[in-house]
Amino acid sequence: MKTNHPLPKLGIDIGRVLIAPEEVDGADTSFIGGSLADALKTPPYESMFDAVAPLVEKFEGRVWLVSKCGPSVQAKSRAWLQHHRFFGRTGIAPANLRFCLQRPQKADHCRELGITHFIDDRSDVLHHLEGLVPNRYLFGPQRKPATDAGLVLLPAWKDAAALVALEPEDASRPAPHSA
Repeated sequence: MKTNHPLPKLGIDIGRVLIAPEEVDGADTSFIGGSLADALKTPPYESMFDAVAPLVEKFEGRVWLVSKCGPSVQAKSRAWLQHHRFFGRTGIAPANLRFCLQRPQKADHCRELGITHFIDDRSDVLHHLEGLVPNRYLFGPQRKPATDAGLVLLPAWKDAAALVALEPEDASRPAPHSA
């Protein structure tokens, strides 16, 4: 039986989600103010590679990286992904990399791509996706609790497989908290 539901598609932020945070006074110094060499030394987030590759399989390759940053950080991010052999290790297609200059623009990419699940470390970004992306995951430790009832907390990558679960009968059905 054929349904009109879209295929599930996953979007993932890069900074402080794939790449471990290295913060001084709230700024990610290795990517914002540091050198390319400093950026390349920044480790992946703990257990990220162990979690992302199975998610790529679960989503049958329909996974995109969507990150907000300027040209300098874009270049460092691309170099970091290459340096850590990210695409080969996770199975995400290199062409599935999107950048934007403002956080609300992530919604434009999600709309264009038909993203149904999104992982980000910022609740404000996920708020911009409300009503557009039915499954929104707030990643990592948070300084203040999220006020958006539609967000699912994803404290660490080790929790990703259990939380971002796709059951065949539920794969294209919006989560109960969607509008």
